Amino acid sequence: MNNLFHLAFPVHNLDEARNFYGGILECEEGRSSEHWIDFNLFGHQIVAHLADNTGIVHHNEVDSKNVPVPHFGIVLTMDEFNKFAEKLKAKGVKFVIEPYIRFKGEVGEQATMFFLDPSGNALEFKAFADFSQVFAK
Repeated sequence: MNNLFHLAFPVHNLDEARNFYGGILECEEGRSSEHWIDFNLFGHQIVAHLADNTGIVHHNEVDSKNVPVPHFGIVLTMDEFNKFAEKLKAKGVKFVIEPYIRFKGEVGEQATMFFLDPSGNALEFKAFADFSQVFAK
């Protein structure tokens, strides 16, 4: 079994989180309570916790785009990325940064996309044609 990450993040409404992560992103739901819900995000455990402090705190410029901070997501294969992007578009997800190739022709070239959950949490999904580029300088 590979190492898995665990991420707990704030949401302002658990029903909206359940609809978004379970319905739109198709994450299997795990345990839950009246204060939190576990989800399986591509094999990793993420937990939506009911809280007041949600949303984007800052933006940083990356490749001439305003990247929301904080954000989280998964590194996918190019094929998975393209299929996932099409699925999100078909479900009407509004992108903060539309799917595109960042750093084209440079070290670290990658596909990326950003969108928000209903609580304003930013998610980034990315992909590399060559996974040796993930940490390339």
